[in-house]
Amino acid sequence: MLASNVLTRLALFFFFTLFAQEVFSQVDSLLIQQGTASYYGKKFQGRQTSSGEIFHLDSLTAAHKRLPFGTVVRVINLKNGNSVVVRINDRLPSYSKRQIDVSRAAAERLEMIRDGLAQVRIEAVDLDQLDRLVEFYANKEHTGLRIRPYYQGIVIPRRGLDLYVKE
Repeated sequence: MLASNVLTRLALFFFFTLFAQEVFSQVDSLLIQQGTASYYGKKFQGRQTSSGEIFHLDSLTAAHKRLPFGTVVRVINLKNGNSVVVRINDRLPSYSKRQIDVSRAAAERLEMIRDGLAQVRIEAVDLDQLDRLVEFYANKEHTGLRIRPYYQGIVIPRRGLDLYVKE
């Protein structure tokens, strides 16, 4: 009885370890960029963005140097773990040292208003979005961006492993 209990726990440990590795590898695969974020000031309210849209402080939008307009990304504040999903609808100047500028509403969700700047992680929201970015950048330069296809590994169980003890 003791041996089967130990083997059951061992089997569960290995199962959850493999599952956790798959989840973490997928999360890491969604990473596009890490760096500094800031947010739009009130003076931009009502002004036209590079995409032609009118900027609103309460929208969940952002400016980025290279990501295509309409791209939806998750921005994660590395200091506190807060995240927000924003749509790219504006451009940062090419000389900017920041990676992304988010709207005030997004900055509030990231809890970065007081500091003004935050170290962030920018991720694709899912593998479909990542695939669209890979296709978009297929023959284009994407310096500073981590855009590459995600290949899901296949876990093949070993033959001959007997996880059950016969009594």
